[in-house]
Amino acid sequence: MAGRVQVSLPFSWNLHNQHKQRPPLSATIFALSKQGHRFFSSLAAAAGDDSSTHRLIRKFVASSSKPIALDALSHLLSSDNIHPNLSYLALPFYVRITTTSWFYWNPKLVSSLIALLDQQGQFEEAETLLSESFQKLGFRDLAFFYFDLIDSYSKRGSKKGVMGAYGHLKQLLFNSPNFSLRRRASETMIRGFCTLDLPHEAEEFLEMTASAGFKPSPYEFRCIINGYGRKGSLMEMRRVLGLMEDAGYVLDTICSNIVLSSYGTHSELSEMVSWLHKMKDSGIQFSVRTYNSVLNSCPTIMSFLQEPKLLPLSMEDLIEKLPREEGLLVEELIGSPVLVETLKWSCSEGTLDLHGMHLGSALLIMLQWMEELRSGFHSGRLVVPAAIIVVCGAGRHSGVRGESLVKALVKEMMVRLKSPLRIDRKNVGCFVAKGKAVKEWLCLQN
Repeated sequence: MAGRVQVSLPFSWNLHNQHKQRPPLSATIFALSKQGHRFFSSLAAAAGDDSSTHRLIRKFVASSSKPIALDALSHLLSSDNIHPNLSYLALPFYVRITTTSWFYWNPKLVSSLIALLDQQGQFEEAETLLSESFQKLGFRDLAFFYFDLIDSYSKRGSKKGVMGAYGHLKQLLFNSPNFSLRRRASETMIRGFCTLDLPHEAEEFLEMTASAGFKPSPYEFRCIINGYGRKGSLMEMRRVLGLMEDAGYVLDTICSNIVLSSYGTHSELSEMVSWLHKMKDSGIQFSVRTYNSVLNSCPTIMSFLQEPKLLPLSMEDLIEKLPREEGLLVEELIGSPVLVETLKWSCSEGTLDLHGMHLGSALLIMLQWMEELRSGFHSGRLVVPAAIIVVCGAGRHSGVRGESLVKALVKEMMVRLKSPLRIDRKNVGCFVAKGKAVKEWLCLQN
């Protein structure tokens, strides 16, 4: 293949104390650093030139901190990599990282690399990594390594890889009295089948393990519910929901959010309205993720967010511009306690925390927040604090680290509304203003 870098694998890294000193790494890192983006742009420009590619990798690893280097490698290994044409560089990049003083072997990292190499047809290299890992790991660590392998293969769409890893895992645990590992194996396989969009096979596996004496866990039911829902098999999804309740499990917020997301993915907005009614009637709490699942499914709200000039700046304006079903969904949400749970209020400081919110949720919460403060100040129910803060985050989990889309949304709203809230000089992830100034501003908005 043009541009592929051939390397030898120096498998001499130290595996001792791996769990104590393992770096905080997973197969999916939330955001690339700006340095990482520049690095990948340079790699793309040098594609096909092996010597330049080697030099760029060597220079980047040598000049980067451990988190930045690991983020870049994890980006190459991710199935959501936005530079898929550069994924063939994952192996030489990994080999270069193994030569650093801070490197410690990580099962998620290696399993992700093995699954990628398998997908690319680099079977010899994948087998080398596998055999070296097997030789170094003890019983429990090896079991967890198989769990990671199953997850990695499933994310790459490899049913063969999943079944092969499970065959070895089943053999390893055959005579093991360790119930927790055997339970984890079952959950991992069911999750793997559902990631492969094979919820029917996952359900069959669930039935098989149940016949062997394992009571299905809520997590396993949720995986299958999510699997059917993602595929659009909504009748099957509802059937498994019934099986979950028959097994004695109460539907909770997590499961309800999965159902809402499934309905939303397939534009079943009326079903979402009915499900929100059911949540309220059953006393199931709404969460920020409930907001995210619902509002991400509202096409009109999503269109507002694409064009800043279209952003509604009051709750009344928002409801007026929405089609009937989207309006009903918003009305269901604004009656929930989610806003109150994101607020902290005292004489010294009133804080609204938007962490974890997608853009639609941040928009709706901001509109609710302004109405709540206006009403509270007018009635005297809310004390006017010395300072009011809106926490947006500094963009650590954004597509480009340091560029927060929620922060940009709030800034647009505050500028258009001529708000006194400004970006805090001490913390760029926050907007801050004096409480008295915010009260006067909101009174003028009425």
